[in-house]
Amino acid sequence: MDELFDIPTELKKIPHQPGVYLMHDETDEIIYVGKAVDLYRRVHQYFQSRYKGPKIEQMVTRIRRFEYIVTDSELEALVLECNLIKEHRPKYNTMLKDDKTYPYIKVTLGEEYPRVLFSRQMKKDASKYFGPYTSSWAVKKTIELLCKLYGIRTCRRVLPRDIGKERPCLNYHIHQCPAPCQGYVTKENYQERVQKAVRFLSGDYKPILSELEEKMHRAAEALEFEKAAEYKELLSNVRAVAQKQKITDSDGEDRDIIALAKDDRDAVVQVFFVREGKLLGREHFHVTIGNEDTPGDILSVFLRQYYAGTPFLPKEILLQTEVEDRETIEAWLSDRRGKAMHLRVPKKGSREKLVELAASNAEMILSRDKERIRREEGRTIGAVKEIASLLGLEQIGRMEAYDISNTSGFESVGSMVVYEKGKPRRNEYRKFRLRTVTGPDDYASMHEVLTRRFQHGLKEREEMKAAALATGENPDEELGRFAKFPDLILMDGGKGQVNVAEKVLSDLHLSIPVCGMVKDDSHRTRGLYYNNREIPIEKTGEGFKLITRIQDEAHRFAIEYHRSLRGKDQVHSVLDDIPGIGPERRKALMKHFASIDEIRQADVEQLLEPEHMNRRAAESVYRFFHEEEKEEKNR
Repeated sequence: MDELFDIPTELKKIPHQPGVYLMHDETDEIIYVGKAVDLYRRVHQYFQSRYKGPKIEQMVTRIRRFEYIVTDSELEALVLECNLIKEHRPKYNTMLKDDKTYPYIKVTLGEEYPRVLFSRQMKKDASKYFGPYTSSWAVKKTIELLCKLYGIRTCRRVLPRDIGKERPCLNYHIHQCPAPCQGYVTKENYQERVQKAVRFLSGDYKPILSELEEKMHRAAEALEFEKAAEYKELLSNVRAVAQKQKITDSDGEDRDIIALAKDDRDAVVQVFFVREGKLLGREHFHVTIGNEDTPGDILSVFLRQYYAGTPFLPKEILLQTEVEDRETIEAWLSDRRGKAMHLRVPKKGSREKLVELAASNAEMILSRDKERIRREEGRTIGAVKEIASLLGLEQIGRMEAYDISNTSGFESVGSMVVYEKGKPRRNEYRKFRLRTVTGPDDYASMHEVLTRRFQHGLKEREEMKAAALATGENPDEELGRFAKFPDLILMDGGKGQVNVAEKVLSDLHLSIPVCGMVKDDSHRTRGLYYNNREIPIEKTGEGFKLITRIQDEAHRFAIEYHRSLRGKDQVHSVLDDIPGIGPERRKALMKHFASIDEIRQADVEQLLEPEHMNRRAAESVYRFFHEEEKEEKNR
């Protein structure tokens, strides 16, 4: 999830073009997919103040970022929207849950006397499919038009088996069918009619439009206004369905379409994923390049790096430009796939249009993201470099920050947040429920948290080294939960907190830089405490902003954990973590002793005094609270 995505800023960058937009929630799940004639206007509408209905209002509150794909027409956007909704099943697109498909025009070329049919499915058969289209009514009208103009049969008779078995239908008598069912037209002549219809559906519709326009004008000149209106309506229907579809291939194959856009130092490679003939998704990749790198060079490197790691390999990859080592890459990919795989550079037709569409999206992403990428680098990697320079450290990769949150005498918690290269690693955050500290003693609480964190880390490292000796694997690979140590520890406080951390590290024989985040009277960071001195930090710099974000994140994480414990139906205490102590014994202990500290100081005989306690339970409580003390003595 990109925490730097600023919705107001990104709204300004949306183009006034048709396309599809995808809304993401805080977990980066796609929650809505929509299409628009004008992406700029449509997406802006979601974030305007006027009421949009309860469902959309709820959806808008969950949006954390959005993305979009530009297309050449609204029709293509609608078809792509359908494909993406079927693929991702967004929560707020439930109106399309019926899995309704868009219509195709099917020409049954597998028959000796083909027909032109309406179809909701595209199958891998001998037929030729056109579409999908957005208007069922317009498709039916177009089929009707084609049958009238070219004399295509509409019956279900099996020809030539049924030739002459029945009388010709009404269409023959009104001169709309040459009656192949009676043998009144040769197979060759009928096939020629069908091929004209196929050429029309393939985009060669200018002759038909010219003919219809001429008939419309002649009818109007002859004052036959009803017939002229009929031709005008047919013209409108033809134009509605004659747009060549580039979003879907009729052969139903799996292929990737790859194109790029570049400037002097950056490039964006756009990949469209076509599965079973449908464009179901896409991904873009940013590439740092040199001035001498050509598009062919960039694509060659990308193909080798990307397809070395992807599990699925399509039958065909369409490229924007030729790559010098095409044959070698083809042989490598074919070997990986286990079947022949081809790299092609289409020069015409729908596939060339798909490549052009990928290239235009790459160009748009490069232009849109260039400023954002540089800003992000400044706020993350640049900010880390600024902090490292301020502290005199060579480099900082991983930073850990800690905070303590107190509830009452029976509950204190600690938090650990992790940042790598200036970005949060939320899957590595950790929570601590304190065992040895009662009340709001932040220094003692921090001492326990840090001791437990690094003791766990050292233990995991020893276990991993032992496992490595047994298996021969590198012990630095696949570190455990705590085995990865930071390059810098950030403490939510000044000298006192830093001293606590340095004492823990010294006791454990660890050497890790510790830096305190010193606050002013308004509880805002005013500087850093490092190597026994306070270092002022420029408040407008990216380093200061990153320190503030880390400090706020550590505090938020601790508070959330603290609230989750308080929000439970029962008061949850450290006693709940002791094996053998259930709700009844916990209540009895809390009733008999005045505080957790008294329970900690009690011996086994004293722990037997409360109701419901037996020797096993008493010994379990005693061991739990004296575990830390035993570990200290052993060390």
